[in-house]
Amino acid sequence: MHTNQAEDIAALREEIAQKSNFLDLLAMELGKAIIGQKNMIDRLMIALLAEGHILLEGVPGLAKTLAIKSLARAIDARFSRIQFTPDLLPADITGTMIYNPEEHKFTPRKGPIFSNFILADEINRAPAKVQSALLEAMQEKQVTIGDKAYKLKEPFLVMATQNPIEQEGTYPLPEAQVDRFMLKTIVSYPVMKEEKQIMRMNVSGDEPDIKAVIKPADILQARHLVRRVYMDEKVENYIIDIVFASREPESYGMKALNPLIQYGASPRASIFLALSAKAFAFMQKRAYVIPEDIRSICHDVLRHRIGLSYEAEAENIGAEDIINQILNHVEVP
Repeated sequence: MHTNQAEDIAALREEIAQKSNFLDLLAMELGKAIIGQKNMIDRLMIALLAEGHILLEGVPGLAKTLAIKSLARAIDARFSRIQFTPDLLPADITGTMIYNPEEHKFTPRKGPIFSNFILADEINRAPAKVQSALLEAMQEKQVTIGDKAYKLKEPFLVMATQNPIEQEGTYPLPEAQVDRFMLKTIVSYPVMKEEKQIMRMNVSGDEPDIKAVIKPADILQARHLVRRVYMDEKVENYIIDIVFASREPESYGMKALNPLIQYGASPRASIFLALSAKAFAFMQKRAYVIPEDIRSICHDVLRHRIGLSYEAEAENIGAEDIINQILNHVEVP
């Protein structure tokens, strides 16, 4: 590492130390409403800092709605909850043109997508047209109503949820659309001690008082810092090796994985692994990425990007097992 580069990293570390204090404030406010679920909150913060979107999979009642609602309140940002149902129409999300009889013209009525934080609850319950309307807004950061395009306000984060146990009457998201989510996080049950606290808190009827501790502008500022977090070329190569190992396992000495993988991770996996690792490093108040950052976020970035063959399903081998094998085989820099 050159002297100039080392000085730049030291200067960046100081800047991150000053401008990442809001993370502790956010953690304190969220802790008032949410007990446990640290992994889910961390992943939500990574998606927010890395300008991505997140798909949460878990049974009902695991504080998914509460997490994003509390986060929006703590950031003083606008929040919308969209309950996805089979009769939902794209206009119910994006908005539509309404005729104004006084002015004798059509005027746009903006839908719930025009918020900073969107909860797309049970996204797999709505038909493809509705899903694609949401996913287009996620990708383009704009919505077309009539013949005019409207920019969505930043920060803009979609947190979609899907229930893993009910498949009846659902419309599974196509692979190309799932790929637009930066992270897919599995939300698990709380431990006994946490559940007792949750029960007490809800039975007492005390509403947690979450205060706005930062502004949306602070998040935008933090995003610029996240992109400046240093990533060595060896770490970049490590990301590329992980992604390519999911496409060509034989080249990495994992011939046994060949019949189990139908298709490997897309180029978005490399981009999102790099961005989310930078966000993870920023959350640790570090100015550079280490291989451990990649490993800790890898499952969330890759689990919805690896297509399993019928053989893998027959042998009860999941994406998690394949990612574990890849991480065990690919050489760590």
